[in-house]
Amino acid sequence: MSIPADGAAEADPGQAARWSPRVPEESEFPAIVRVVGEALLGGKNDAEFYRGLTDLDRTLTVFDGPQPVGSTTSHGFTMTLPGGPRPVAAVSAVGVWPTHRRRGILSALMRRQLADIRARGEDVAALFASEGGIYGRFGYGPAAAAVSFTLPTRDAALRPDAPRDPALRLRLLDAADARKEIAVVHQAAAPQRVGEFQRGDAWWTRVLRNPPGNPFSDLRCAVAEDDAGPLGYVLYRTRQTWDDHGVADCALRVEELYATAPAAHTLLWEHVLTRDLVTTVTCDMAAPDDPLFHLLADPYRARRRHVDNLWIRLVDLPSALERRSYAAPVDVVLEVADRHCPWNAGRWRLTADTAAARCRPTDQEPDIRLDTAHLGAAYLGGTRLGGYLAAGLLTEVAPGAVQRLDTALHRADLPYCGNVF
Repeated sequence: MSIPADGAAEADPGQAARWSPRVPEESEFPAIVRVVGEALLGGKNDAEFYRGLTDLDRTLTVFDGPQPVGSTTSHGFTMTLPGGPRPVAAVSAVGVWPTHRRRGILSALMRRQLADIRARGEDVAALFASEGGIYGRFGYGPAAAAVSFTLPTRDAALRPDAPRDPALRLRLLDAADARKEIAVVHQAAAPQRVGEFQRGDAWWTRVLRNPPGNPFSDLRCAVAEDDAGPLGYVLYRTRQTWDDHGVADCALRVEELYATAPAAHTLLWEHVLTRDLVTTVTCDMAAPDDPLFHLLADPYRARRRHVDNLWIRLVDLPSALERRSYAAPVDVVLEVADRHCPWNAGRWRLTADTAAARCRPTDQEPDIRLDTAHLGAAYLGGTRLGGYLAAGLLTEVAPGAVQRLDTALHRADLPYCGNVF
């Protein structure tokens, strides 16, 4: 669920003290769904469906009299982070009623939510942002990217040396019938990609929905397997169209593809790229380093557009940095500004190697001065602090300190989350 805006800036953030977010009652939930739907400029929302995805005790709402005028929730996910799967607060469904924007409601919600997340012992929060100008001021940084792409099938040949395994076979079936098998694949694949989270039953129901009015077909699923079981799957939809001359001009839209073996990636991509009658394959969201872009004989034929993916917020900074893995030793003093989580503000000495990390308060002179949002952006290893340094948005006091920290935070793979929450 994407995150709606409360305007680029609030007129007076000090007004947040006027509002008191609280956990809503069950009977109030339909009205809250309406607030979020209106903020997103969406159509009629299915309150019953979204109730299945929402933990009411993790939801906060601001009321003006009996009317809800702002709300947010978070999901308690197990997400793959550098160092392994950990609890993460996945922030979602943030919305402010249009007549109440710029009155401090969003600030009140965000501050209370961050305090609640910390009280639950979750040291990292994540979200998808519908607008890039909002969440940086609450300490979130753009930590992962995704790509959407269009690929004409006539140009979609794979490399002759792409990994193939004759022991693999494909089965094509309705997506709902494959639910158990694909859940097994996703559970195995998610720990291999920083940013992915483990899906419960409610999230699988959402992934496998066939929304009314969709111009594409119901979901189809192809499963790649061997005698030991499934090794990958692809979910996709098709749209049947014909040109003025009666020639097929059909489209195939990949919703998601996961595999735990390279040869399964090859087999699944060959399946969708060689479907009869299909002239164009599209995907709205894929990892920037998806294996497809290396498997194509001519990668330029995939017309790609980069978009933001996960934004990350360090809620308990020392805990988050200590529980992270590092690619190289580093010893650096950070002077961190954090307006909304004052317990993070100050000077911290981070000492880490490839085995362990320690982050403790210090009165030593800083090597780097930066905002907590910069650390959130760099936390997954996909964003370099060097870019913020070049832009003049952080200060390097000790020459080379940013490069050393970037090296320690580096990962060979890029972070990515395949399911908007």
